[in-house]
Amino acid sequence: MIKLPPRYTHRPATTDDIPAVTALADARERHFHGLPHADPGDVAATFARPALDPATRTLLVHGPDGDLAAWAWAERRGEIHVHPAHTGHGLGTALLDWAEGLTAPGRFVQSVTDADTAAVEILTARGYTRLATAWLLEIGLDGGVDVPEVPGGVTVRPFADGDGPGAHTLMEDAFAAFQPRRKDYAEWAEGTVARETFAPWASPIAFENGEPVGAVVSLDVPGSGEGYIERVAVREDRRGRGIARLLLRHAFAAFAARGLSACTLWTHSETGALALYERVGMRVRRSATVHARDLA
Repeated sequence: MIKLPPRYTHRPATTDDIPAVTALADARERHFHGLPHADPGDVAATFARPALDPATRTLLVHGPDGDLAAWAWAERRGEIHVHPAHTGHGLGTALLDWAEGLTAPGRFVQSVTDADTAAVEILTARGYTRLATAWLLEIGLDGGVDVPEVPGGVTVRPFADGDGPGAHTLMEDAFAAFQPRRKDYAEWAEGTVARETFAPWASPIAFENGEPVGAVVSLDVPGSGEGYIERVAVREDRRGRGIARLLLRHAFAAFAARGLSACTLWTHSETGALALYERVGMRVRRSATVHARDLA
């Protein structure tokens, strides 16, 4: 049972709510960071999580005027987002109570932007610990992009029809040590190549002996004026040869050719990739922290 302020109501979310949830996320991005950075594909990917039953593990909260005031989902990890116009009413605390009740016993993990100091204070008071730091990195593209030479034996081309399964295997292998489970192709595609914002022309793949050894998945989010790199991966036995740097520069060049002013991507401290991105000219725009608590 969730306790809300008077005249606030709640119900589970459905995929029909994706536009409204995206608008809430966009309002938060503008409030905390001054720029829109919300994509309906991010919300759709949440609904595609195989362990997430929307009827029992999602929640929408509507305000007295019927507008969407907050949204949350919870399984082993989760997210809680309150619209800036509805902060200060205890919605975040109420939704955290709800999420923890669903998760206990077990560990509940969530990522919170460091700019949301009120949310960070709530988690700290509850005994959450910091697991990792995530950074949104950026690079300006107005000055043009130099693309390095291709290593011997390697060819690079943009993503084409039929590349999905190979890119899926490559990326899930590369991220196996950093995620709790392996995604099947359908779930992976929902968050990458099946998104409406997927940009195959800015998603280069490196091949050696006819096999994919590195790949980038990029998105072109309308209205942002920026390109976004969703995933970067290089096969473990081909690392250290400059393939990641090469693919990133190809993606940057593709976005620059379309007139986009910048390119961004997220990484986190557990991957150890921050130095790589800084070497190709990217800089930290903002950060978030992954918080966790073991619930009895």
